[in-house]
Amino acid sequence: MKQLLALTGTALAALFFFGGDVAMAADGAEAAAAAAGASTGVGIKAIGGGLAAGAAAIGAGIGIGNIGSNGVQSIARQPEMAGTISTQMIIFAALIEGVALFAVVVGLLAIL
Repeated sequence: MKQLLALTGTALAALFFFGGDVAMAADGAEAAAAAAGASTGVGIKAIGGGLAAGAAAIGAGIGIGNIGSNGVQSIARQPEMAGTISTQMIIFAALIEGVALFAVVVGLLAIL
């Protein structure tokens, strides 16, 4: 079930990211459509960028939550390793947060 959700989410993200670019292959066609008052697909890109940024934030939240949960369980099982486990938890949480921030920025850059 998780694989199906991941595949569906990836397909929707690809559709939102690249769906508007296919219709606007040539710069001349884009300029003509804008002059005629037709939609240029910016709204679709904005929706895709927002969904990508939101998915990155949700994924990071789930990942950091799992790190915290498993870290606390590990400390409860082996209290003498609390310092090492806590340090590793902080390092991994920071790495996940960095990747999530990068993904949010890339998702929002799709709007431009």
